[in-house]
Amino acid sequence: MQFIYYPKCTTCQRAKKYLDSRNIAYTERNIKEEPPTYDELKKWHIASGMPLKKFFNTSGMLYRSMELARKLPEMTEEEQLQLLSSDGMLVKRPIVVKDDTVLVGFKEADWEQLYS
Repeated sequence: MQFIYYPKCTTCQRAKKYLDSRNIAYTERNIKEEPPTYDELKKWHIASGMPLKKFFNTSGMLYRSMELARKLPEMTEEEQLQLLSSDGMLVKRPIVVKDDTVLVGFKEADWEQLYS
């Protein structure tokens, strides 16, 4: 299982504690140092079944400074994936990738379903 996160993110820190407290094995990947590729994001988007907009870190400074709330509705899915793959700080985190399951963000109830 891959745990993709940003170490300074408090939500990511809570998610990491959740995994560690349950002795769940994972491989860490710092999203800023090793951002997801276009192909990974496309695959994860399909596997998650979530709208692509849910992959954007809408509370991030970069998202706001780029005025993406206004621009995203006018962008194609292809353009959105290219943009997401350009900078890991645009991507919502943490992301857990386990087999064909992808979780974006940390909602304990969703994670409980995956690990119960």
